[in-house]
Amino acid sequence: MKNFKRENLSFSLCGLNCGLCPMNLDHYCPGCGGGEGNQSCSIAKCSFQHGNIAYCFQCESYPCERYEHIDEFDSFITHRHQKQDMEKFKALGTDCYSAEQQRKKALLNHLLNAYNDGRKKTFFCVAVNLLELDDLENIIKVLDENTLHLSLKEKAAYAAKLFQEAAAAKNITLKLRRKK
Repeated sequence: MKNFKRENLSFSLCGLNCGLCPMNLDHYCPGCGGGEGNQSCSIAKCSFQHGNIAYCFQCESYPCERYEHIDEFDSFITHRHQKQDMEKFKALGTDCYSAEQQRKKALLNHLLNAYNDGRKKTFFCVAVNLLELDDLENIIKVLDENTLHLSLKEKAAYAAKLFQEAAAAKNITLKLRRKK
């Protein structure tokens, strides 16, 4: 959207972790309010109408009707924790939440560099978005210690298995939900 700029390009106005999105990682999308030629966003327009707020949770009307079904389906990135992440951001503050997301992004980059067989990018993005930082760090530690002599395909399969097990223990599905 023209003239829509943001300081924090990793966490969107509406609560998505843009820095953990495959579109952002591939440089197809700079994140909410970053760069020229951004997609038109009705939530960004709404932000202008409500005093150019930085995050929807800062609006006196939040949560509004825009958030009634926002977490039912996913786009390129999971929307499941969108409202929850805004609450976490609000509680922790910009610095702490951003530091956690930067750590998650570093772990995601490590996964993509060391364990992606060319078919796991979206899976890893969803896992890093939905699992807690401690879980991610523990899984990656196990991977790094136990996969030295495996092929990339074996590493990817082992990583997927560990993430699926951790997610299942928390009743989380590591798959994007598409509109039918």
